Amino acid sequence: MPLKIINIVGARPNFMKIAPLMDAYKHSERFEPMLLHTGQHYDAKMSDLFFHELGIPEPHINLGVGSGSHAKVVADIMLGFEKVCLEHKPHAALVVGDVNSTIACGLVAAKLGIKLIHIEAGLRSFDRTMPEEINRVLVDSISDLLFCTEQSGIDNLKKEGINGVKAYLVGNLMIDTLLKNREKAQSSRILQQLELTACGFAVLTLHRPSNVDDPIVFAKLLDAIDQMQRHLPIVFPVHPRTRAKLNESALGQRLAKMQNVKLIDPLGYLDFLKLTASANLVLTDSGGIQEETTILGVPCLTLRENTERPITCEMGTNTLVGTNPATIVKNFEKIRTAAPATPKTPPLWDGQAAARIVKIMSQRL
Repeated sequence: MPLKIINIVGARPNFMKIAPLMDAYKHSERFEPMLLHTGQHYDAKMSDLFFHELGIPEPHINLGVGSGSHAKVVADIMLGFEKVCLEHKPHAALVVGDVNSTIACGLVAAKLGIKLIHIEAGLRSFDRTMPEEINRVLVDSISDLLFCTEQSGIDNLKKEGINGVKAYLVGNLMIDTLLKNREKAQSSRILQQLELTACGFAVLTLHRPSNVDDPIVFAKLLDAIDQMQRHLPIVFPVHPRTRAKLNESALGQRLAKMQNVKLIDPLGYLDFLKLTASANLVLTDSGGIQEETTILGVPCLTLRENTERPITCEMGTNTLVGTNPATIVKNFEKIRTAAPATPKTPPLWDGQAAARIVKIMSQRL
């Protein structure tokens, strides 16, 4: 009898990671996979469009929790997921990444004695002020199987005393999705729609609370953006959280006056992949974009003091620049005036991570 495994997604980064896994299950008779969407990201641009573009099957279950404080979202997901587990009695629950859906479902599974599998385990920023860092550390500590994207994940788990037999270096599901869709994304007409020329613009994304919730930090970032946009157009797909913060303060009016910053709504996966692949450089506080630009060979300036993905700095195109305007602009000018270094591909980032994960699960569960 196949083993019932509930695969959990909740936020947009999860969708790119779960898509290749749902495909890989089709090649194994060992599992009966179910897909559960917590509804943490629920609008069409952040959820529905990604399911359609990536060919993710309709979720068997959608908890529809919506937004709210960390405590409310986690509590609502736990209550909903507990009912699902008691009804369906899965053998295992699989969680991805570091969002609230990850820790909420992980806690429920562990307390009900359901095997817990964590995809993207062991990543550490060593910054406990990040909600995601708390989620990462906690879910790793209660998981039965841990799948890592890079060697630092394996090393961090060992340092934390987690049994090495549980942890496997398998590659990166985000890159599975990127490599599968890279050619398809070439047909996107996003450059024409935005009247852009390849390599003639920068892409900006901002969503982390440490950057957008603090008006002083956000104002510093706008100082840098203002200087950079005088030399290169900047396309800014605005995350709903960030847009809300801009609308609440005078920062939104200031940004609107920057003539070379193009504010747009969040994009679907294929359009955003085409946009970033065509950019001169990318400025971001996202974790996943650090990884994607590494494979795309596009210079990336990460607007944070730390990263949980150090391999993107060691082998890729990523540079940590923090939030100091002078540092950001200095590195921006360096990229703009010099030929970028050729990045190396991190080990096992070859599009086969999902196949490895399913194979190992079939042996271990």
